[in-house]
Amino acid sequence: MNQPSSNSPAFREVETIISGKQTTDGVGVRLTRILSHTLQKRLDPFLMLDMFHSDNSEDWAGGFPDHPHRGFETITYMINGRMRHHDNAGHEGVLESGGIQWMIAGKGIIHSEMPEQQDGLMQGFQLWLNLPAKDKMCMPWYQNIQSHEIPEASTPENVRIKIIAGICQGIAGAIKREATQPLILDLHLPAGTHFNQPIAAGHNAFTVVYEGRLSAGTRRTVIESGKMAIWNTPSYQANVTIQAPIQSKALLISGAPLNEPIVQYGPFVMNSEQEIMQALEDFNRH
Repeated sequence: MNQPSSNSPAFREVETIISGKQTTDGVGVRLTRILSHTLQKRLDPFLMLDMFHSDNSEDWAGGFPDHPHRGFETITYMINGRMRHHDNAGHEGVLESGGIQWMIAGKGIIHSEMPEQQDGLMQGFQLWLNLPAKDKMCMPWYQNIQSHEIPEASTPENVRIKIIAGICQGIAGAIKREATQPLILDLHLPAGTHFNQPIAAGHNAFTVVYEGRLSAGTRRTVIESGKMAIWNTPSYQANVTIQAPIQSKALLISGAPLNEPIVQYGPFVMNSEQEIMQALEDFNRH
């Protein structure tokens, strides 16, 4: 792919549209798995993305009792609802509407995520972000970031942006990671508006619409609610551009690929089968 001339802006285009798969996790929690293991290499460094949205308590009341992780980070973004986190490293906190729970599993952690509500809407996302091989056995870490602590920006068209990670409109987000350089934006677009965001050369990027409908790129590819668009990955910096024909909300996510082997067994993500076997042995010995 040739570098555009300096006189013309470079734009990414949508490569493909992905529909999520309905599934359950934890104790019968119903969710939509949008990014699964089949896309891990294509969307490196991201490993998984789940979306949940239900006001039926039977869909989420069972929560996620104690379970282990090793080798990656989890980012839970709670758009609506309340969930309590507890882990064996001594961390505990309540994730509330608009907040983020960012956890590094590192060498191993056992945690639970249980609803702190009896009814009402539970809506949000959980994203798994890989760790580089050199950091997979780091000490576990946890941070609960409430909604008012997440930086926000807005455009002249009144597009509102919650900057969870990365930099947008010259404003740094709540979290920064050196190895994977994640950009995670929650975009709220009024009807008839558009939004542009430069994405670094070689970074993989995708957009998930969770309300409304967007058209994307100069080809105006339509992204319906509940769908994910994977952007192409040029070898130069280029903008993603989206338009909202109706009021819409979406996540825009990108990151620097690690280009390392990915070996996953359930809640463990390492670089070799031997490391997975060690993770299982360590967990069973716990």
